[in-house]
Amino acid sequence: MAEKSFKYVILGGGVSAGYAARAFAKHGAKPGEVAIISKEAVAPYERPALSKAYLFPEGTARLPGFHVCVGSGGERLLPEWYTEKGISLILSTEIVKADLASKTLTSAAGEIFKYQTLIIATGSTVLRLTDFGTPGADAKNIFYLREIDEADALVAAIKAKKNGSKAVVVGGGYIGLELSAALRLNNIDVSMVFPEPWCMPRLFTAGIAAFYEGYYTNKGVNVINGALVVGFETNENGEVKNVKLKDGRVLEADIVVVGVGAKPLTQLFKGQIEEDKGGIKTDAFFKTSVPDVYAVGDVATFPMKMYGDIRRVEHVDHARKSAEQAVEAIYASEEGKSVGEYDYLPFFYSRSFDLSWQFYGDNVGESVVFGDSSPASPSHKFGAYWVKDGKVVGAFLESGSPEENKALAKVAKVQPPADNLDKLATEGLTFASKI
Repeated sequence: MAEKSFKYVILGGGVSAGYAARAFAKHGAKPGEVAIISKEAVAPYERPALSKAYLFPEGTARLPGFHVCVGSGGERLLPEWYTEKGISLILSTEIVKADLASKTLTSAAGEIFKYQTLIIATGSTVLRLTDFGTPGADAKNIFYLREIDEADALVAAIKAKKNGSKAVVVGGGYIGLELSAALRLNNIDVSMVFPEPWCMPRLFTAGIAAFYEGYYTNKGVNVINGALVVGFETNENGEVKNVKLKDGRVLEADIVVVGVGAKPLTQLFKGQIEEDKGGIKTDAFFKTSVPDVYAVGDVATFPMKMYGDIRRVEHVDHARKSAEQAVEAIYASEEGKSVGEYDYLPFFYSRSFDLSWQFYGDNVGESVVFGDSSPASPSHKFGAYWVKDGKVVGAFLESGSPEENKALAKVAKVQPPADNLDKLATEGLTFASKI
């Protein structure tokens, strides 16, 4: 097959790819210079929609409604936008070999793509129970959620099952919480099962988690913590019918959704590039150890300037901002100019039912909860600060206004002193408003 050559290739078609494309266009990239190569069949879209409004029974989100960059309040980049900008959108194309020394990518169909500068934006793939050899994990109606075709399959299953059917959600993190809520909104009986002592353990304290577990229980979700799924039973059609737990319990299930984590897609580059903490190691400009190769989003392990360490962050906010930083750095390098180091404030958020929380900073040190964290509260407005070495380093708020969330972000960035934890709990949002 004939080779195709581009000045810039973005490998991957997720959130980072779309935001990088917009940044290239803003910098005046010429027609034919930029290509996105994606194994997905659609233009880059805001992936968080898949676990939220995409699954709602009413007011559902569908493409082209959530193509990037609408998630950050920007212009929605429809497929024709890429054509107008002269950006090649090479879809349904899986790259199976990357030779960084020769600057060559090879697709499953044998197509050869050459580049001068490469942005690795391959993102993550979900961990599957079949990877762990869980008996029966290959049954029909066991779903994962990462890409839009997986969301379509789950929507079809929800529609095929009548109201009152049973679902088991395996995992108590982002996917577990958001999908449990979406399934309940579809009038499906839901059990959420996870092995940890409380939900969202990487971020929530036991006290914060108690609110969400209580709230979900009040919404009809059966929360089963500290429980390990060890197998599945199927019916005569090969569809899942039961979920077996390690303690001997058996849960009926017409649908199972698994959200037990993800791993960055770095295998194409093994042995060719420096890695750290499970990702591709970069500097503060997302340059890798290989000249003219950048890595952004989930796959990048980068310097976290605020905390003086290196981290890998799986979140849409970082996917967007790292892509923009990399393109800025590429143009600065070409023009002999400098660009500021990536100075990222960690930011995470989630929405489910009528809840909406945001978190900024680092969840280390002692936590201080403020507000009314009772699951029965009509306002369900509460928050938390994390204090380390006498400074507030992290801030969390449920059901905050845009102004309040902005104040919390400032607290996490400024890291003001807080010696008296009782006083901090009493002041709550007032403390943030004074910073």
